[in-house]
Amino acid sequence: MADANTVIVLDFETTGLSPDYGDRAIEIGAVKIESGEIVERFQGLMNPGKPISSFIENYTGINNFMLKGAPPCEDVMAQFADFIAGYNLVAHNASFDKRFLDAEFAAISESYSGQFSCSMLMARRIYQDAPNHKLSSLISYTGIESQGGFHRALYDAEMTAKFWLVMLADMEQQYGISSIPFSLTQKLTKTPKHQVARLMHNEKARIYPQ
Repeated sequence: MADANTVIVLDFETTGLSPDYGDRAIEIGAVKIESGEIVERFQGLMNPGKPISSFIENYTGINNFMLKGAPPCEDVMAQFADFIAGYNLVAHNASFDKRFLDAEFAAISESYSGQFSCSMLMARRIYQDAPNHKLSSLISYTGIESQGGFHRALYDAEMTAKFWLVMLADMEQQYGISSIPFSLTQKLTKTPKHQVARLMHNEKARIYPQ
């Protein structure tokens, strides 16, 4: 049974909102967590083959000059495929990052075996009283120290990783489960908020039968 504290947390910066409209990745950042400890990082700018807009430049701090000298998406994503091999994956608003990972991997005929879980959807169930569930807000809500430099891929992945570990620790303390299975995080993301306590009670009974 795969544990939720051994995963790769990833984040993309992109030219736009969807690869379905021709948008591409311009940066990937990822953090490898093993048994609750950050052990390795991956970061790469990549040239999408076209200029990015001034909005994306302002939003990310990445400009066309930086990307002009960066390797093409295909090269960076081939390296990233090796980095994530065999690991489950976590992202904040994972549906966004999964779409870009799938599209960039499809372009190089690459695949991955890990499954995704979403820290944002998890947070909606675990921290129902949070003012909102943006990453920056959740970092503040849970008291994680931050420099506030969001919207660069590695920094966002690093902060998501720290938040993920805090959330797992809070779940373990609140529900008395000493090691959260990755499969449980996936179940939680699909569970209505009012049914979370029941799910966790049933999961605890399954893991620790009387």
